[in-house]
Amino acid sequence: MQGVARNFFTMAVIYALVGMTLGLSMAMSQNHEQLPTHAHIMVLGWLMSAVFAFFYHLVPAARNSKLATIHFWLAAVSSVGMVVGLYILYGGNPSIEPVLGISAMAYFAATVLFAFIALRALWSSETAETAGQTATR
Repeated sequence: MQGVARNFFTMAVIYALVGMTLGLSMAMSQNHEQLPTHAHIMVLGWLMSAVFAFFYHLVPAARNSKLATIHFWLAAVSSVGMVVGLYILYGGNPSIEPVLGISAMAYFAATVLFAFIALRALWSSETAETAGQTATR
C-alpha cells in the first residue's frame, strides 16, 4: 500500500485498537455509557477507514489525485473530532455538542467527497476499458 491507502489503513488499525480497548474497558467495568462512542470508533474509524484504504489501494488513479489527500485529512480530522466529542458527551458534558455537530458534518462531507472520487474513477475506468475493447475489435 502507498500514499493515502497506507494512511487510511494505518488510521484503521489505530482505531481498531482504540475501539477494542474501549470495548474491553466497558465490559470489565460493566459501565456501557460509552457504547455509542465505541460503535462510532469501530464503524467510522476501523471499518470506513479500511474500506477507503482498500479502495485507494485497488484504484491507483484515485489514490494519486489531490482530492484523495483532501479526503484523507478531512476524514482524519473530523473522525477524531467525532470520537473525542462523543467521549466527552457521553461522559456527561453536553456542551460539546456544537463541536460534535461540526465534526459530523465534516465527516459527511468527507464521505461525499469519497463518493465523488470513487464514482468518477470507476466510471472513467469502465469507459476507458470499453473504449479499449471497441478499438481492438
